[in-house]
Amino acid sequence: MRLIQAGEPAEAGGTGAATEYAYRKQDFEAISALVYDHAGITLADGKSTMVYSRLAKKLRAKGLDSFADYVALVRRDPAELAACIEALTTNHTRLFREGHHFDHFHAHVRSGLLAKAMRRSKVRLWSAGCSSGEEVYSLTMTLLGRDREAASMIGGADLLLLASDINERVLALGRAAQYRGGDVTDIPEPYRSLWTQRTADGFEIREEARRLVRFRQLNLLHAWPISGQFDVIFCRNTMIYFDEETKARLLSGFADRLLSGGYLYIGHSERLVGPATARFKSVGQTIYQKVAA
Repeated sequence: MRLIQAGEPAEAGGTGAATEYAYRKQDFEAISALVYDHAGITLADGKSTMVYSRLAKKLRAKGLDSFADYVALVRRDPAELAACIEALTTNHTRLFREGHHFDHFHAHVRSGLLAKAMRRSKVRLWSAGCSSGEEVYSLTMTLLGRDREAASMIGGADLLLLASDINERVLALGRAAQYRGGDVTDIPEPYRSLWTQRTADGFEIREEARRLVRFRQLNLLHAWPISGQFDVIFCRNTMIYFDEETKARLLSGFADRLLSGGYLYIGHSERLVGPATARFKSVGQTIYQKVAA
């Protein structure tokens, strides 16, 4: 799709076909600026078609005539701005995605956290940008392990996993902890048998795993209302939406929130940038450990 000029319609289909709603370059730029300012998400010019296709249904539902009208609505209505960002955010995920991270966690991190929990010390893990819960439940199942009786020994421990996302709709799905039947094959045994159970339409995460997780809405660009530090942070395939400055600021925040020796797991196409780079050492593929100051 060629770059559109100011005042020119932003072709939604990329073919020159007429669109249902008036959509100009400045409308796309205004939406991009609002999304960036609120959520740090960068929308390149090539995303113009995607923006039209995802937001046109919102114009239709609200009886608006143009994207200029929708921009005006988003500017005055914080709830609609949040809904706009939800519509533009891709929430593609699956259980045990990038499985090498969970293999590393099981082999090198889990036993230390369980020992800490058995000493009645606080253990905290954070799935930042958790989407609909697949990541945090994969982490929880790996933490609980492959033996139900052994897992029951940590029942009274001070052990919690925070799962945060900007999108309230996907957080509700995470809290429900119910997934399509075909997705269960992504869970390796014996985790599948131990920590899930069949439902009428698919399967759900068992209560033993669900009760360890707290879902919270959180904008990573804003101040984090979080006390204390974490032993482990997962933030995977979230930074791909951000520019370098935002990534650097976010990574510095993670470094501040990790305990010395804590672990940071990021997505396969992501990398450390900015001052936080000096605060970590690589211990695996997109796996980093915070070094002592």
